[in-house]
Amino acid sequence: MFSRNPVGMVERLGSDGFGPGEDALAFALAYMADGDMDPAVVARLRDPDRGEERERMARWRRDRDWAAVSQYRDANRALDGQTTDVVFMGDSITEMWGVAQPDLFSNGVVNRGISGQTSPQMLVRFMPDVIGLRPRVVHLMCGVNDIAGNTGPTTPQDYRNTVLAMVSLAQANGVAVILGGVTPITGLPWAPGVDNPRGRVAALNAWLTDLASERGLVHAAYFNVLADADGALRADLTRDGVHPGSRGYAAMRPVVDAAIAKALAGPA
Repeated sequence: MFSRNPVGMVERLGSDGFGPGEDALAFALAYMADGDMDPAVVARLRDPDRGEERERMARWRRDRDWAAVSQYRDANRALDGQTTDVVFMGDSITEMWGVAQPDLFSNGVVNRGISGQTSPQMLVRFMPDVIGLRPRVVHLMCGVNDIAGNTGPTTPQDYRNTVLAMVSLAQANGVAVILGGVTPITGLPWAPGVDNPRGRVAALNAWLTDLASERGLVHAAYFNVLADADGALRADLTRDGVHPGSRGYAAMRPVVDAAIAKALAGPA
């Protein structure tokens, strides 16, 4: 029986309390709109009372479900018996893609991005949010939040291990893999103490490129269409130096469309 206040192991859980809230959705829509950000949305983001409530909810979610396995429980159940071609697993850059280009996530393509997540959190979700949907292809994109240390200090080898674990799970279950390159960043406003984040992005991308070649995976090189000459996210494609805006996702679209077509076609 479903319990609104579960304790320990129970027979069934839902998605109550998880997923983007009203402020997050308003922000995502305003972020993707043309022109200046809606001042009403900016004011809500700066409101200290709303900020305290958002942080309270974030703490509650972390304490209850560190990897946010709950976020897509109900959505996954709703897909029972349906055909899934591609699952996008990722962080906010994946999650916000659904706002920027909702048409991409239709006809058997589903979005399982969660804002702020690191690769170990995605690994915990990989069975229910990817393998459980029995897709033909998974699009895996992560790394920015690992560099920022969102779930604590980590190392490049930790990142490589979790990505390899997800790739191995996919391949063991007959799911083709698209490795999405780490998108460029101008900086990490919420983690200013991180040393050389752009260099970290370049190093992770070099490894992902090599991994795709070694394992015969499809590689989606987003960095190449988003970065400026200094390796930062192009100023005309972003508002905050981390997340692509609508024009950024438009630049990414041909790359992902080609990657999906290649992965669905199978080995040459």
